[in-house]
Amino acid sequence: MIRVLIVDDHPVVRDGLRAILETAPNLALVGEAADGAEGVRLACELSPDVVLMDLRMPGLGGIEAIEQIKASQADVAIVILTTYDDDELILRGLRAGARGYLLKDAGRDVLLDAIRAAHSGELLLPDSIATRLVAHLEEAKPTRGEDLSRRELEVLALIAQGAPNKQIARQLRIAERTVKAHVTSVFRKLAVDTRAQAVAVALRRGLLGPAKPE
Repeated sequence: MIRVLIVDDHPVVRDGLRAILETAPNLALVGEAADGAEGVRLACELSPDVVLMDLRMPGLGGIEAIEQIKASQADVAIVILTTYDDDELILRGLRAGARGYLLKDAGRDVLLDAIRAAHSGELLLPDSIATRLVAHLEEAKPTRGEDLSRRELEVLALIAQGAPNKQIARQLRIAERTVKAHVTSVFRKLAVDTRAQAVAVALRRGLLGPAKPE
C-alpha cells in the first residue's frame, strides 16, 4: 500500500485528489495539508511514501516545503502537482528533490502512474516537460566532477525522458549491453543508484541550467 499526503491550498483540488485516491488500488490517503508549513509538519508526523505538492501556496511555498521535507526525510517521494508550466519552476522543483512534475490538467491514469513511479524511485514527467528538459540536457556540459562523455550525456538525456535501456539502444543504434555499461558509468560518475537520482544530480550540478552550490 502506497501512503499519500496531499499538500494544496485549494479545497476543491484536495476534494478531487481525494476522490481519485480513494478509488485507486494499492493507494491510501493518509493526510491533507492546506499550505507548505502544514505539509512539512504532516510529512514528519505521518511519514507518507509519496507527497503530492502544490507550488504556489500562502506562507511557505511548495519549493521550500520540498526542501524541508527532503532534508529530514530523504526517502519520501514528492510529486509536484501545479498549474504552472514554467521551465524555471520545473528545474527548481526537481533540484529541490521532486521525483515528478505534473500539471493539474493531467488525467487520472497519468497522476496514478506518477505516484507509483515516484514510489519506485523513477522519474515520470509529461512528454512536453520531458522534451524541454532533454533539450537543456543535450546542450549542457558537466561543470565539475568527473566529466561525462558525449555518449553518456546522450544516454542521460534519454534517461531523463523515461526511456528504458532497450529503447535507448534502439534510438542510439547500439547494443543493449553497451547501454547498460553507459548507465553504470553514469551512475558511478554521478555517485547515484537510480535513474531518478541521476537526473536530480544532473540538475543540481548544472547539467540542466545554472549550477546550484552543494
